[in-house]
Amino acid sequence: MTSSAASRARSRRPTSARRALTQADYERLARLRHLLRRFLAFSEQAAEHKGLTAQQHQAMLAIKGFGAHRALSTGELASLLGIRHHSAVGLVDRLAAGGLVRRQAGTDDRRQVFIRLTARAEGLLHELSSAHRDELERLAPLLRPLLAHFEGAAANPTVGST
Repeated sequence: MTSSAASRARSRRPTSARRALTQADYERLARLRHLLRRFLAFSEQAAEHKGLTAQQHQAMLAIKGFGAHRALSTGELASLLGIRHHSAVGLVDRLAAGGLVRRQAGTDDRRQVFIRLTARAEGLLHELSSAHRDELERLAPLLRPLLAHFEGAAANPTVGST
C-alpha cells in the first residue's frame, strides 16, 4: 500500500476511539449536510439558468481555478472532477460544441490535448462565480459555527464527549 493509500485508509477509520458521538454531533452533521445540499441545489439551478449542466459548470470552474497560469490537460480535468478520462473527453466535446472551450494540442506531445475557456465561457463563469460567492456569503454565518465545532473537536478529541 502506498503512503497516500495508507493515509486515506487511516482517514476512513471510525472516530469512536477518539470520542463518542453525541446527539449534538448528529444534529450538527445533519445541519451541515443540509446546508451543503442547499448550496449544491443552488449551484445546479444557477448553472441550468445559464443553459449549463452542473458538470459543465464544474468543469469550467476547474479549468479556470486550477489552470489559471496554464491550460489543463483532459487527464488533469478528469482527475479534478473525479471522473474517467473518456468521460472527460465527452464533457470537453460538449463544451467545445457549445463554444465554451477550445482544444490545443501539446507542443511536446501532439497526442496530449489542453483545454482553455473561450471568452463566452469566461463571461458565463464570471456571472456564475459571482452568484456562488454571494450565496456562500449568505451561508457562511450558518456554516462557520458548525465548522468551528468540528475544528475544535479534531484538535481536542474530548470536546463534545459530555
